[in-house]
Amino acid sequence: MHEFGLIDFLLRWLTAQTLVLGTYNPYALSYYHWLKDYPGFVSLKMLVGITLLILHVVALLSSMRSLGLIGIGLLTATFASAAWVLIDNQLVYVEDPRVFTLILLVILGNIYAAGLSWSHLRNRLSGQVDSTDVTFNSPV
Repeated sequence: MHEFGLIDFLLRWLTAQTLVLGTYNPYALSYYHWLKDYPGFVSLKMLVGITLLILHVVALLSSMRSLGLIGIGLLTATFASAAWVLIDNQLVYVEDPRVFTLILLVILGNIYAAGLSWSHLRNRLSGQVDSTDVTFNSPV
């Protein structure tokens, strides 16, 4: 059985960042800008849009389920505090509104990555195993 490791987390982090920044980013290299600025390809844009929506819903629900509202709040506060430290030490300049927007989007991607990985990380840290409630009668 494969154990969750650093490479697995990094792949989830990269996937989450690609999802968030590929949907919208302030540098006009995103699905939003493709949709807005380039006419045509309506069917392809619809397919990509629905796929992105599904991926966002999966990431959001997975994060909500594994972290909970309190965990998401704590992670948001942690990432925002880290951004504040970077800004306060003049390592990141937020005078450009695009940089501030990018920071917020990266925080969202980090929350998605943590939510997609948290069950595995908690298992590795505590030794506890998650299980699905088999008494729940799901049609899926």
